Amino acid sequence: MRKIKIGTRNSALAIWQANYIGSYLEKAGLNYELVAISTKGDQILDRSLSKIGSKGVFTEELEQMLRNGEIDIAQHSAKDLPSTLPEDLQLIAFTEREKSHDVLLSLDPNFTLNTPGAHQIGTSSTRRRAFLGHHFPSLKPVEMRGNLQTRLEKLKNGDCDAMILAYAGVYRMNMSAYITEHLPLDQFIPAVGQGSVAIQCAKTLSTDLQNIIRSACNHEMTETCILAERELLSKLDGGCSVPVYGHAHIEKDVVNLTGGVLSLDGQQKIEFSLVGKNPIEIGQKLADQLIGAGASDLLKEIRRQIAL
Repeated sequence: MRKIKIGTRNSALAIWQANYIGSYLEKAGLNYELVAISTKGDQILDRSLSKIGSKGVFTEELEQMLRNGEIDIAQHSAKDLPSTLPEDLQLIAFTEREKSHDVLLSLDPNFTLNTPGAHQIGTSSTRRRAFLGHHFPSLKPVEMRGNLQTRLEKLKNGDCDAMILAYAGVYRMNMSAYITEHLPLDQFIPAVGQGSVAIQCAKTLSTDLQNIIRSACNHEMTETCILAERELLSKLDGGCSVPVYGHAHIEKDVVNLTGGVLSLDGQQKIEFSLVGKNPIEIGQKLADQLIGAGASDLLKEIRRQIAL
């Protein structure tokens, strides 16, 4: 029986995701083993993601291992993927999306973002910082890098009053007891791909094997949504260092896509929604609409500020 080597980051959440992929492969009659590594994004924790200077901070090392044949596939949190991929690599599957919204975690079970006071909110995401600035300008974002367990310890040590994370990771790491507020999707619109696990391989991987893996792991409705979101991200040339966001869902076979760009302080927001059948076309059209409304100029200014 063929054994599939799954490349993964070595955090607890990434290992969970890799075994999750492995469980689907086993159902398809394949064995698997994990090849776990520490990426640049895992190693450099004293700077924000926007300051590290690379779009593939969580993916580059795994992508090189795919090229070298050290692993057959790599699993990534879909939200960590850069907006464009190298030409010799491809995405072959997206797992069914977990609930994709953000949540607030605190040691105070009654704490919400509306709790009076100048509270400190931990996050490593420029998108979440910008949304905080837009909706809750009195709150102070504080940098919160590290895996989920590390961040929880920082919360317990008093580094912040609460922190914002993706529900999917919190749920998968059995940390739901600390959730004090589920943030609405129409207020804190998620990062592109949030909630799904993506599978990447080299284009040289056997077509038959690609088809088996895709058949075992891919969720078509999730894939359709993320293709729309990623097309939007690609055309805007966005990534984890800039507050670009996009989220799609399907109603009655129609793709509903909302996306936008925020200034770093959250005071400027350009956002639109579109519906349609073709996810690539919807992503492109929404990006064009945002660009026509000034998104390119806003992104140029954001990148200038980050570079300072």
